Amino acid sequence: MLNDVTFGQYYPTRSFVHNMDPRAKIVFMIAYIVAIFVADNFLALAAVTLFLIVAVLFSRVPFGRVLRSVKMILFLILFTAVLNLFFYSSGGEEHMIWQWKFLSLSWESVVNMIFLALRLFLLVMGTSVLTLTTTPVALTDGIESLLTPLKWIRVPVHELALIMSIALRFIPTLMDETNRIVAAQKARGADFESGGLIKRAKAVVPILIPLLVSAFRRAEDLGDAMDARCYSGAKGRTKYKKLVFTWRDLLGLLLLGALIAGVVLFNIYFGGKFGIIDYFMQ
Repeated sequence: MLNDVTFGQYYPTRSFVHNMDPRAKIVFMIAYIVAIFVADNFLALAAVTLFLIVAVLFSRVPFGRVLRSVKMILFLILFTAVLNLFFYSSGGEEHMIWQWKFLSLSWESVVNMIFLALRLFLLVMGTSVLTLTTTPVALTDGIESLLTPLKWIRVPVHELALIMSIALRFIPTLMDETNRIVAAQKARGADFESGGLIKRAKAVVPILIPLLVSAFRRAEDLGDAMDARCYSGAKGRTKYKKLVFTWRDLLGLLLLGALIAGVVLFNIYFGGKFGIIDYFMQ
């Protein structure tokens, strides 16, 4: 059922991206997301896609493993695509394909649907590269280091970073637990695939209750394990591995700067995403 979920899982290997500083990778990911939403035409989005392909190649993570992360939000992509297809209205009557009452279908809505779907697709794939190439411990250290200035206003930075890291780490664990519960319920004769929407929603209850019980039990066991190891927060803690900014991070910064500059230039010289409509309708 959920065997193909890869978000939050670390892919162990030796690569250029794996050896980068986690702080740099987090900053790069934020800038990459900004580049996705700054791009307002397909050429700029193609540049973002090319950058992602290069990053995956340098990470030595199989493309299939990265693509499987999209399955988590495939329903969301399809749902938002349908909404934009029939409820997005822009342009004149010459671009209209079909209209009925408050529903309308135009060439602008088709292009906007494709553009939005590509944005979500690239967003999920990009963030999955971060989790596939960074261990939860390194991710925690990177987040804590980047949020260090917030300590001046007494924000519990270490605890916040630990919470985010544990949440990412337990995504695949809870997915595996869900698969086991589903298999156990099917062995007892439960049916999750037939019937209408209401029947399927009721069938989820025998999955949610044991899953919540298991999640609380795991949280309690984790808390006991941390107490047994005398964990007391950030006070007095030292780092086994020091984060160091290297030439890899500098090269990644230059490539990312080139990406953002390219996206801005494409936006300036090639206009918005709807220019393609006028080109094909001439």
